Amino acid sequence: MSRTQEIRPDIDNGIDRKVLAQLRARFLKVNDGRLQRALQALSTRQQLVLRLLPLLFHVNHPLLPGYVSGLTPAGLSGFEPDDALLAEAQRLTRSFAYKARRGPAPQPIHGLFLMGSLGTVAQAEQSDMDLWVCHAPDLSPQELDELSKKCALLEAWAATQGAEAHFFLVDPARFSLGDRDAQLTSDDCGTTQHYLLLDEFYRSAIWLAGRTPLWWLVPVYEEARYHDYTRALLSKRFIRAEEVLDLGHLARIPPEEFIGAGMWQLYKGIESPYKSVLKLLLTEVYASEHPRVECLSLRFKQAVYANRLDLDELDPYVLVYRRLEEYLSGRGELERLALVRRCLYLKVNKKLSRTSRDRRKSWQRLLLERLTGEWQWDQRQLTLLDSRSQWKLRQVSSERRTLVNELTYSYRFLSQFARREQAGSSLNRRDLGVLGRRLYAAFERKAGKVEIINPGIAPDLGEDILTLVHGPSPQAPGEPQWALFRGSLGAQEWADFAPLKRAGELIELLAWCHRNGVIDSSTRLSLHPGSSDLSEPELFNLLGSLQQALPLPLPPIEEAALLRPSVPCTVLLLVNVGLDPLRQHSQMDVHMTSERTDALGYSGTRENLILSLDQVNLNSWNELTVQRYAGPNALLDCLRGLLDGLPAGAEHPRLQVRCFCRNRAMAIAERVDGLLRDVLKHLGAEPRNRYLLQIQQHYHVLERVPGQTRHTALHDLPALLAYLGNEQPDYSPLHLDRNALEGEDLALILALGRPDCIQVFYRLHESQATAELTVLDEHNALWRQTLPFHDEQSLLTPLQRFLRAFLYRRNATVALDSPVPPAPPEVLYYQVLPAAPLRAQRLERRPPPPAPVNHPFYDVQAIVEPGTGRRPSITLYCNHREFSELEYRDGLFAAAARHILAQRRTGERYPCYITDLDLSAVLGNRPTQTVQHLRYKAELEAALNNALAHA
Repeated sequence: MSRTQEIRPDIDNGIDRKVLAQLRARFLKVNDGRLQRALQALSTRQQLVLRLLPLLFHVNHPLLPGYVSGLTPAGLSGFEPDDALLAEAQRLTRSFAYKARRGPAPQPIHGLFLMGSLGTVAQAEQSDMDLWVCHAPDLSPQELDELSKKCALLEAWAATQGAEAHFFLVDPARFSLGDRDAQLTSDDCGTTQHYLLLDEFYRSAIWLAGRTPLWWLVPVYEEARYHDYTRALLSKRFIRAEEVLDLGHLARIPPEEFIGAGMWQLYKGIESPYKSVLKLLLTEVYASEHPRVECLSLRFKQAVYANRLDLDELDPYVLVYRRLEEYLSGRGELERLALVRRCLYLKVNKKLSRTSRDRRKSWQRLLLERLTGEWQWDQRQLTLLDSRSQWKLRQVSSERRTLVNELTYSYRFLSQFARREQAGSSLNRRDLGVLGRRLYAAFERKAGKVEIINPGIAPDLGEDILTLVHGPSPQAPGEPQWALFRGSLGAQEWADFAPLKRAGELIELLAWCHRNGVIDSSTRLSLHPGSSDLSEPELFNLLGSLQQALPLPLPPIEEAALLRPSVPCTVLLLVNVGLDPLRQHSQMDVHMTSERTDALGYSGTRENLILSLDQVNLNSWNELTVQRYAGPNALLDCLRGLLDGLPAGAEHPRLQVRCFCRNRAMAIAERVDGLLRDVLKHLGAEPRNRYLLQIQQHYHVLERVPGQTRHTALHDLPALLAYLGNEQPDYSPLHLDRNALEGEDLALILALGRPDCIQVFYRLHESQATAELTVLDEHNALWRQTLPFHDEQSLLTPLQRFLRAFLYRRNATVALDSPVPPAPPEVLYYQVLPAAPLRAQRLERRPPPPAPVNHPFYDVQAIVEPGTGRRPSITLYCNHREFSELEYRDGLFAAAARHILAQRRTGERYPCYITDLDLSAVLGNRPTQTVQHLRYKAELEAALNNALAHA
């Protein structure tokens, strides 16, 4: 059989027009073969669409599909329909009569090309048609709008014929300069892949009509001087300009394109890895050769010039495979090559393990049989891949590891290439960072995260029958665990089978099943609860809660969310999973009744009914995490974890609380839900806020500080009072849980705290002739003291005088030259009614105690200074008489007491009060708060009154 030799045009020595015609004929021969292959796989109506499109762009007839108006650009360069095509059009519209154009009529449509899988080994019934409509560069905006409308009408008409068509308008002059406005295929990521898109066009596009690409006529060895070569062809009239269109060359591809293409394919690969692996690896091959990249389109062109016109070997997908096979074999990466082969086989989707229904095998099947024969695949390998739609957990998990490794490797390669070529513009760096986060969110393992095991590998992992078992761990018999088995197993059977999944906690296992679709609405579950209290109704309610709170599929992640750290979006809290909080009563079949129904202090024994919380969290990156809190501080640990996961200013997540345990489930869920919402309301936004709640007999304070939530446990009321008396650097609001400090007047007092205000509360204990004084200072610190009670005047006046003196001293340290000098704190008085010990309490505002100027009082001033050791040095002024430790040493308070008694007419030993106190030498010039002075005041008064009692 004779074979024409390779054609090697040399423009410097002259080119024979017959040689150029011969080259064009070779390309058209390959083109016709691909077009025939494309038509073979289409239905009769789809074939009609493809054949009629050139005519529909050539003429503008009101009764033909796609007609907009008489102004719509029409006329396809060099196109003349044959009789068969006109007959097809007349069958569509009987009144249509074609009139051949006479003279140099305008032909604004320069070319029509088919892109996509049609005509390739990967063509399938659902393959769409991407069509490039190349037009004249001088069309006006109005004409382009008309042409765009025509394309939209043709898409709609094609759909009525069972064909999915997409038309893209291309201006060759602008395109060759890399300037375009829109996507040019339905699988195009935009303008960042100009040269790679052009590479794909030249090796895979099918010419339908119009001008042919000028690129066909430029030998591979002349690609670097493409412009000079084509200029010579046109200027010397070897070819006519109206016969060709110029979309540009592939002499050099900028490195940014490989980054853009890789990022796009990685982005798609997260959801559909099989579709992206081939293009990802091709991008890697190109990038590894940069700057001397031998594109596949150049190999394709070289094969045509060498007259190697085997349609199978020139198939776009086979071209890609051969290049990847060469690259990976040369590197010895056989596992990656095996993955490439699986991806190509699955893309072609011709199940070779099954007998073809057609008597004659399709060319695609024959080609795939030849390839799999080269790969030495046996029937077992073919059967495994052909049953992918039935793959379940084990096979999917194995394949996932390979795919995730490939995607992760591609990301690392892409990042290193960007750094090496210094091609990482600020946009690329941002996009790479976003892509890295997408990969991290989809595949990275971390504590508590539910792993996604089916990224587009199998269509359905749902199991028909499963057995859920709670029992001892084989490795650690003392630590029970949950296990999931395929099928229905009895109590004596499951120990002999390997589980599909193990987990330490039930919700971790159920969330994994839900996220991966292992349990769906048709799954039947058999339960072996073991030592847990889990019942079948609770199990199905738990699954229903997961399905309701986290409906699948999850919405795609917005890029804006990936530019910021992840934040919780949905939080599902499941309380007492598999636990009965009143188990001992249930076992005895005893039902408790009590007026104290709070779940945190139930019944007279104040039992805590919240034993565990399982938190299922979906964040803004679509990561699903599960965390379990158990033990006496389960609720507090959960609250801290929830608050710590909320960045400053973030919106609160959608919160759902569910409980399905045997006793008081609804009340427990409502209590936890209300508490969480209250805590989020008060602590979720502002820093320095505090929240007080009571669990059983103990008190707990949660406080937001920068970077964390602090938890302080207080075992009893005295410990709480001591904590509340601590100084605060600024005003720190304290919010109370609705059931905290039940029956205590402290609940009323703490709820009334205000900034920049000193609040004095007093309550009388008439039976004991005492009164309880409580002060909330300007920073919301609390001070409390019990004093003898004679009357309100003698109770409040000494405190009022002390506070006035304190504010006078503090005001002397405040700068008054500011535009708005700070106002001194307001002092307010309240009485707690009724008198103790009655429990129904209220607060009533009281006016300050009267203090007439002419009312005599005994003035006791104290000045505290640093001493020689730890003990401070104290000086007392009793009605301006000085008593210092320098003079009296340890007898200071006794001497002052004797003096005070001597001034009293009757010698009564009623209490003496400090009316003024200077701590500037001890505390320095930093701002002080009232509670510090009140503490010192109480200590000094105690020492002085003790001396009075013994004087």
